[in-house]
Amino acid sequence: MNNDLTVKNHDFLTTVTQTDLSDLIKPLVNEIHLFDTFVAGTSYLEDPSVLQEIAVGDKLTLLREANKFDDKAILIRTQDKRKLGYIPEKDNLIFSRLMDAGKLLTAKISSIDVKGSFHRIGIGVYLVDY
Repeated sequence: MNNDLTVKNHDFLTTVTQTDLSDLIKPLVNEIHLFDTFVAGTSYLEDPSVLQEIAVGDKLTLLREANKFDDKAILIRTQDKRKLGYIPEKDNLIFSRLMDAGKLLTAKISSIDVKGSFHRIGIGVYLVDY
């Protein structure tokens, strides 16, 4: 009896070895809507051109940030990693605790209201569950 392991499905092996893990498990992902809020700090962006490139439905990345103004700061970035703003300080206590405990949170743009140079960007915050 031969105990050698042979892999016959080369397409599967190639997919597994050359694909990011997060792309492999996407069919198993469940996004749980937690809260609706808005993006804070859009008036202070170093590169405000990002505001012209976003649209309702865009997915956003949330990252904890070491911030001298707010020890619970959560940075909001676009899919191409451009800074969009922050979760408002009044809303970030629970989200920062979840993220500090290793939970993955994301956001999606739900509305964009422009009044002069001010952009009010509504977002939904989601817990990504596997």
